[in-house]
Amino acid sequence: MGNLHLSQLTLSHFRSHKRAVIDCDARPVAIYGPNGAGKTNILEAVSLLSPGRGLRRSSAQDMTRRPEALGWKVTGLLHALNNLHELEIWSEAGAARQTRIDGKAAPQTSLGRIGRVLWLIPAMDRLWIEGAEGRRRFLDRMTLSFLPDHAEHSLSYEKAMRERNRLLKDMVREPAWYAALELRMAEAGAAIHAGRLNALKAIRAAQEQAETAFPTATLTLQCDMPAAPQDLREALAANRTRDLAAGRTLIGPHRADLQGIYAAKDIPARDCSTGEQKALLVSLILANARALAADLGAPPLLLLDEVAAHLDANRQAALYDEICALGAQAWMTGTGPEMFAALGDRAQVLEVTEEQGASTVRQV
Repeated sequence: MGNLHLSQLTLSHFRSHKRAVIDCDARPVAIYGPNGAGKTNILEAVSLLSPGRGLRRSSAQDMTRRPEALGWKVTGLLHALNNLHELEIWSEAGAARQTRIDGKAAPQTSLGRIGRVLWLIPAMDRLWIEGAEGRRRFLDRMTLSFLPDHAEHSLSYEKAMRERNRLLKDMVREPAWYAALELRMAEAGAAIHAGRLNALKAIRAAQEQAETAFPTATLTLQCDMPAAPQDLREALAANRTRDLAAGRTLIGPHRADLQGIYAAKDIPARDCSTGEQKALLVSLILANARALAADLGAPPLLLLDEVAAHLDANRQAALYDEICALGAQAWMTGTGPEMFAALGDRAQVLEVTEEQGASTVRQV
């Protein structure tokens, strides 16, 4: 795959950035500046170069710079698979996002076949203590990084399930209405479940083979559903009466949960200290990156928002060493340049400030 990195990123009317052009090489990118200056907006722009809704899960309208509200555009020159790709993502006047790859319109899911992007943001710090939905999303981002088709399976499953749930809410009992939807759900659902298990297997292997300063997490998927498509289809059919009473589908991969154990202490991640939970998340992102590097021949782009804030100086230095050893282009944010001192000249440094209501990016 060669080294996976962006050599240029351009933001136009994107959030706080009226216009920013960032030229960079394959080294990590350290971004510092005061809170609210627009650092995370740069990471969000990079996250849009992968399938899905980006690291904030925002609507296209929310990303539009105010007050102009003209729409926005993000372009990137991505080096991947020994090829150079021009990626363009944009939205006009709040309309749905559009994607162009090398000048041709493309579905968003195609982005996952060209590059891989992983992220860790402060909102994920509560991953182990909040609801299962966030953990499923975390697992699905991991799975998508290994299996680009995972996005299509997920979209297919959710669309069919929405239609089935509508029938259930309307108390439709005629079996013929359900059969085709349940077949689609069973095929996509079994693929989602298998993909998640394969991703966890790859993460496990990457953790076992690495010497790291970060704690190992033992991950298990909790999901009470048949694994084979035919069995899942039959289970959905058999469950209709129960689902009608509930008004929604009660079995399938959308009910799964991800459990994490701090391996060295054998305690659930949810019972760990804030610092330990953060270290476990960093460990998992690094394991995911190592597994992808082994699988594809190059690590993914890493987006680490305020990641060093909860780490002591030794762990900060260890994180930077691991990123550089991986050869990953990690885009990292922090409030001051001292947070990245341990990187030295192994990284390129950007300062983001706010001037006259717009973010300004300066190469240091």
